[in-house]
Amino acid sequence: MAKHVVAGSERQPVVGSKRLHPTDPHEEIEVKLKLRRKNDAAYQALIHKLEEGETVPAMDRKTFASQFGTSSADCTKVHEFASAHGMKVVREAPQSHLMVLAGTVAHFQKAFDVKLDVYTHPKLGKYRGRSGPVHVPDELEGIVTAVLGLDNRPQARPYVHAKFDANSTNDEPQPVAFNPLQLASRYKFPHADGRGQCIGILEFGGGYRDRDLQAYFGLLGVPMPEVVSVDIGHATNSPSPDPQGADLEVALDVEVCGAVAPAAKIAVYFAENTEAGFIEALATAIHDDVNQPTVISISWGAAESEWTQQTVARLNDALQMAALLGITVCIASGDSGSHDAGPNKPDAVNFPASSPFALACGGTRIDEHGDGAKAEVVWNDGPKGGATGGGISTLFERPVWQAGLSAARTKGEAIELTHRGVPDVAGDASPDSGYLVIVGGRVGAIGGTSAVAPLWAGLVARINSIKGAPLGFVTPRLYRHAGVCKDIRHGNNGDFAGSKGWDACTGIGVPDGEAIARTL
Repeated sequence: MAKHVVAGSERQPVVGSKRLHPTDPHEEIEVKLKLRRKNDAAYQALIHKLEEGETVPAMDRKTFASQFGTSSADCTKVHEFASAHGMKVVREAPQSHLMVLAGTVAHFQKAFDVKLDVYTHPKLGKYRGRSGPVHVPDELEGIVTAVLGLDNRPQARPYVHAKFDANSTNDEPQPVAFNPLQLASRYKFPHADGRGQCIGILEFGGGYRDRDLQAYFGLLGVPMPEVVSVDIGHATNSPSPDPQGADLEVALDVEVCGAVAPAAKIAVYFAENTEAGFIEALATAIHDDVNQPTVISISWGAAESEWTQQTVARLNDALQMAALLGITVCIASGDSGSHDAGPNKPDAVNFPASSPFALACGGTRIDEHGDGAKAEVVWNDGPKGGATGGGISTLFERPVWQAGLSAARTKGEAIELTHRGVPDVAGDASPDSGYLVIVGGRVGAIGGTSAVAPLWAGLVARINSIKGAPLGFVTPRLYRHAGVCKDIRHGNNGDFAGSKGWDACTGIGVPDGEAIARTL
């Protein structure tokens, strides 16, 4: 029986890793398969319209599943394959082309012709890894488009920068620049509370505590929003005792969304921090017919080069599905300036923010002592303080709505865009003009582009509640009406500079919420 390579599945251990030993062949693991969709030609025709900047009426989830889900015949073939190889299907979601298999390492190594070893890395710790591509047999060729979870290295990182007083408590608020309501006022968010909407938030570690949320919204004087956690696989809402852990990200996301849109339901999707977990989390949120989010906020990511090609393709597919379902997806552009892959590496941008189907959110710093145009500038607090992610993608060609744009260089001439430019929009991100939060009973200020994605998500939820319909895939329309954002022209993120019009630091600028609501 022939074996066929799954396109884009090649992977190597993380640079700097040391192989320890083979993985225990009896260890039980889960692996996620992404499958092809039905009616691909019709699907691609709709995506082409979106790529051309056309507006496509939002589909409901049931219709999408019927027209473009995975066929029952393909699902049956996966069940038969799993049974023949000593594995079982433990979860399946044909509407999002996902099936999850469980079995031993030995079963998976034989079924997909891979060798799994245990590695250790100075920063990532121990993980299960592999080298080379994944293979599938004849009966699954063309059906399986990705095999995820054989490698379980930590994949994404949150984009937060925190400043806490070591002795602070939620009874003693420390001086911070802004709370989310003040920023909503500064950015002229329309008067609304997000009623009737659901904001989905993706998290890959940490958790939230109800007592923190109650203290926070009580401090702000806004109603406590409805917050629900959605556990995916073996991940749960798990607050950590680590004061610098992922709880900071979770608290920031929930508290910013909840402050800006307190009448919206907030659904927090917890998944494992792996490529497989990222795929399942986004698919679950998009196709959640219980909570039905109309906007999703993602404040995690990694440099484009750190993802496998199969995962990039499948996550981009998921963001396309969100666009067809009328869901706006706001994604942080990263906090490492123009060097998302590291300070001594070439310019790089963050994925999934670099997907053309994302609303990529960059960052500014607000200086209340500044005047005029310099009162808000590109966020760049230096190597230790972080800077807004931005630059030019190496994975995605330039979308039509960025035609004719150039990225101004800090030193030298501007570069005409031939590939996707990041970010699209911006908002306050510096911890020096940060966001009031309460996490683990402590009050402090958090910055990072992680704050900008939930801020924009809250704005979208407000506008959706006013319209009574979702804004959906809003990115092309924002470029067509760039005047609805305030241009940020001063500062740089390393190799790219702020400039008139779009730039690779703050996109088309920070929001004028009333203008966006009125125009779009």
